[in-house]
Formats: sequence, C-alpha cells, structure tokens
Amino acid sequence: MPHIYRKPADLPAEIPVFPLGGAVLFPKSVLPLNIFEPRYLNMVDDALSGSRLIGMIQPAGLVGQGEHPDLADIGCVGRLTSFQETDDGRYLIALQGVARFGVIEETTRATPYRTVRADWSRYPEDLALDAEPPSLKREDLTTALKDYLERNGLNADWSSISEAPVEMLINSLSTGCPFTNPEKQALLEARTLQDRCSALIALLVMERPGQGGGYVQ
Repeated sequence: MPHIYRKPADLPAEIPVFPLGGAVLFPKSVLPLNIFEPRYLNMVDDALSGSRLIGMIQPAGLVGQGEHPDLADIGCVGRLTSFQETDDGRYLIALQGVARFGVIEETTRATPYRTVRADWSRYPEDLALDAEPPSLKREDLTTALKDYLERNGLNADWSSISEAPVEMLINSLSTGCPFTNPEKQALLEARTLQDRCSALIALLVMERPGQGGGYVQ
C-alpha cells in the first residue's frame, strides 16, 4: 500500500460504502471483489476518477432488510489497487485495507450508492508503520487452528500458513474461516491486532462441527 495516509487527517471526511455481509476488510489486507450491480459499478467508476477509496461495511442486524439495510457502526476503507473489466460488463477489483472507520452519519448524495461521514479517530494505530507486536505468538494460533480443522474435517495449506507473516495470517483466517457475520464484525472491531488474535483463537476453540465448512488457504 502506498504510505500516503499517515494520520487520520489524511483521509477524506466522506466516503462511499459498499454494504456486504460476510465480506470484511482489515487494514493492510487485500479483499478481491466481483462487482456487477449497476450502482456499485458506478461507485467503482467514481472511485477510479477520485480518491480510489471505498469503505467496506457489513449490514447491521438480521439478514433480509431489503435494498437499504442499516449499517454496522464500524467498517474499513480500502484503496482500489487492482481493476479489470470483463466482457460481460463486470469489474474485478482488489481493495487494500487502509484504516477502520466509525460511521458518524449517512450522507445524502445524488449517487445510486451510499456514502457516510467517517470518524477516523477510533483506530489511529491502523495507519502506523510499526512492526508486528512481539506479544503475538504464532504457536498459540496455529495450535488452535489445527484443532479447529481436525474437529471440522477441513484441510489447510500448511506451507503457506507457516510462511505467512502473523498479521496476514490473522486477517486471512478472520476473513476466510466460516464464522458468522457478527463474529467477523467482532474481529474487525477488536481494538488492536493482539486483541484480534486473542478473539480469533477464542473463536477457533469455540467453533464446533456443523457450524460451517470450507477450505482454509
């Protein structure tokens, strides 16, 4: 990620948001997206001609709130770093996480997509360039992951897991494991990376067979 955002004041006061349940973006991680709805195609067009920033946020509450669901209190803005247009008019994009934001209020704009006023003061550490905290222990995480996979009959690419930086591993597992949307939101809202690691380990220990499935990469 280009380090052009060094403090909250470097980020815009208003951003477009893409409400999508289960699709959680974390700072410094990458989220690929397949964009096909006209309103979000328009959002990508505007982002490409502007700041290249798009906020990912989960709908709040229960599924089935229609076309205009309530929004979660916390999301994460990403910078559009990869873009491809398909023959059938879709956009394949990648967002690289920049920083989490709080929703102050939804704004009224003459756009088909939604925009919010963002509070960047809640997670200023997201913009820090510091190395991973030494208190993050890969061994605890991998032990919990192995037990979780065995209980649920899942496989993993252990060579990739062993080589991945611990922050990347935490965020990849937080995104890719079949947790519920509220569980993923709790991981997003964890104050520090250490807090997210602890919450992730707790979820891996608590999850039981039959609550989800998939292949962890």
